Amino acid sequence: MPDALLSAWATPGLFWLLLTIGAAGLVRGFTGFGTALIFVPVAGIFLTPVEVILMIVLTGVASTAALLPGAWGQADRKEVGTLALAATVTVPLGIWIMGQVDELLLRWFIAVIVGGTLLAVVSGWRYQGRLGLKGRGAIGSSAGLIGGMTGLTGPVVIVFYLANARDITKVRANTIVFLTAMDIVIALNLLVRGNVTSEAIWLAVLLSVPYFTTTMIGKAVFDPRFERAYRVAAYSVIAIAVISSLPIFD
Repeated sequence: MPDALLSAWATPGLFWLLLTIGAAGLVRGFTGFGTALIFVPVAGIFLTPVEVILMIVLTGVASTAALLPGAWGQADRKEVGTLALAATVTVPLGIWIMGQVDELLLRWFIAVIVGGTLLAVVSGWRYQGRLGLKGRGAIGSSAGLIGGMTGLTGPVVIVFYLANARDITKVRANTIVFLTAMDIVIALNLLVRGNVTSEAIWLAVLLSVPYFTTTMIGKAVFDPRFERAYRVAAYSVIAIAVISSLPIFD
């Protein structure tokens, strides 16, 4: 057995990482988002910030294989492309900031971002209009900056654009395509910086097994008629993840 694989098996908190990524896959499968919102707060307890981001983008390959083919034809690719292009520009800056910030401070920042996202969506706040080019550019740039810092590429888009009153099928498809693009962009940036190690790849492989399985289950049970039930389930899992990961409980 390769030493890198043995090292991955010995990762502190591996059971909780596997359990969390499994829950994240289920939510991702039926909503199109939620992986980072659930996984990042918990993973930050056991992994370094760089390792957390690596796990998000590398395991994203599993969800992409399961979700992207169906979402591609349903998404507004022009609109999502603008968001992704703007995010691409700011991802390197976010990664640089991540390397300068204390890990504990970064965990609190993640908790605030995830908690704020959850409160905004649960409260019923929605953006009712249609964003122009500048608006999409600003949102994409913010998503890229925060994604590079924390791996949380979705919250800004979810709150200010995708979590609106539009058709849930379109929202789900747009989110899947955008997050897939961000996984690729962040992975390439980390690869160029030399942050992708064999140990990280093996750990991502281990996490991808439950992630892919539960993503497929979530995809299979997705039905727009049960939107309310999906939202309640997703919000509950996200709330549990962020509360259990707060540094005060260390």
